Amino acid sequence: MANSTDTTTSDDQILTEAAAYKRLYPAEYLERFVAEEVRPDGREKGQWRDVRINVGAVSTANGSALVRLGDTTIVCGIKAEVAEPDWKTPNHGWIVPNLDLPAISSPLFKPGPPAEEAQVFSQQLNDLLVSSNVLPLSTLCIEPKKAAWVLYVDLVCVNYDGNAFDASVLAIMAALRDTKLPIARWDEDLEQAICSRTETWSLRESLTCTPLACTFGIFKGEHLLPDPTAFETPLIDTTITIALDAEDASSVSVQGKASKIRLVRQNGLGGLGGKQSMTGIALLGHCIGVAKERVKAMSGVLYVV
Repeated sequence: MANSTDTTTSDDQILTEAAAYKRLYPAEYLERFVAEEVRPDGREKGQWRDVRINVGAVSTANGSALVRLGDTTIVCGIKAEVAEPDWKTPNHGWIVPNLDLPAISSPLFKPGPPAEEAQVFSQQLNDLLVSSNVLPLSTLCIEPKKAAWVLYVDLVCVNYDGNAFDASVLAIMAALRDTKLPIARWDEDLEQAICSRTETWSLRESLTCTPLACTFGIFKGEHLLPDPTAFETPLIDTTITIALDAEDASSVSVQGKASKIRLVRQNGLGGLGGKQSMTGIALLGHCIGVAKERVKAMSGVLYVV
């Protein structure tokens, strides 16, 4: 009869061989899992990762949030400053998002200037905030042509395990709901904005919508993988991102009226073959339907913090 030492040695050898196979043949490794309707991280094939949110994570910010999407962790801090409005939009302030993917968050990123992926995500976050009109920029005006709030939305990935975009969108929405600004007025004599030391107002009252993002990956044209991890992402041919309003995701469609879609983005031209064969409109419709349920779940976490 084999002793416990022999069993432990055998288990260690199996794990070592599996790790080597994963490193040398990543696509084949993933394919063996999804063929059995499971993912390498233990999820079922169509399962999303758990979400956790903590607000007020940065004491020096006007608003902040920490979001964990599986092992991906994003910290968002919002810092407000007063600036002179742009002459083209004298009644508007600014929202300036920036995502940092530092080398410490993953071996995938190198020290030095911001990674290209971080710059692309930052622009996509800005596009979503602007196109959705999440916070009307006119609400950030203190005095037309003279003073307005600038909200610097700084996101830092503490640990990266894929799908940083979805986690960043959720972190921004949670941080905006947590943000409080001093009540400010324009002093004509001093020719500057004066901020109250005691009175504040909450941005939560001014938010017009709460878009939340859901990203899918298509692997080898046959497997739809929601919420891809860092290991899965390089192996995916096509990604689809859907952003829906959190408030609308839980409502029942009335006379064909769909939930408000704030973003539809597809990278890659691949459809879905195999048992779930779908292309074009049918595939997007399926993803939107799945995204509605996911947004309901994320809303349940967001609205209790």
